[in-house]
Amino acid sequence: MARELNTSLLNQHREKHFTAGEIVRDIIIGVSDGLTVPFALAAGLSGANASSAIILTAGIAEVVAGAISMGLGGYLAAKSEADHYVRELKREQEEIIDVPDTEAAEVAEILSEYGIQPHEYTPVVNALRKNPQAWLDFMMKFELGLEKPDPRRALHSALTIAIAYIVGGLVPLAPYMFIPVAKQAVLASVALTIVALLIFGYAKGYFTGSKPVRSALQTALIGAIASAAAFGMAKAVQA
Repeated sequence: MARELNTSLLNQHREKHFTAGEIVRDIIIGVSDGLTVPFALAAGLSGANASSAIILTAGIAEVVAGAISMGLGGYLAAKSEADHYVRELKREQEEIIDVPDTEAAEVAEILSEYGIQPHEYTPVVNALRKNPQAWLDFMMKFELGLEKPDPRRALHSALTIAIAYIVGGLVPLAPYMFIPVAKQAVLASVALTIVALLIFGYAKGYFTGSKPVRSALQTALIGAIASAAAFGMAKAVQA
């Protein structure tokens, strides 16, 4: 009866939480680097008086290489997290079998940290000892703070970061596709990229819970500094 009541209450109240954190993180990583790095490269080459064709060729090459590199980095990072989870899972399984009393004491300690009294958590500890899988899941989550990773996470992360990098990287290069004079193209690239950085920074702040306007200004400022440094360096070397 109690279980049916709980189910009914849960069905009546559906909480709306943002649960796509990993995807958003990958998009942020890809787009932020995609907007900034090719932007700085194009600005630097423009400062060296390279033609639009050369800047575009170098920019596209960088975008392709960057997307592969960033995607591979995302894949390896997610794969490492999955491998770490498997190692800790195996270790925890062995500890539950070899030293069950110690593991049960750890469960009691974890529950006591939430203010639960011994007479309240003892039945919970005993119930978990009768259900090894639930016990293992509890220890992984509450002792080690590890969530079971999606087995497709590594591939999804790689593709998301790579595609986001390409999308971001094409923004500062777009003017060079249509404007043959590099000095004119760089001005259009700066304007277009700053707008894109402001929009991206605002969206990043909105989805990550920080102040959107502040995030937008910070993101645009970082991109502007990077491109200005590259442009100035190219001018200095050329001189």
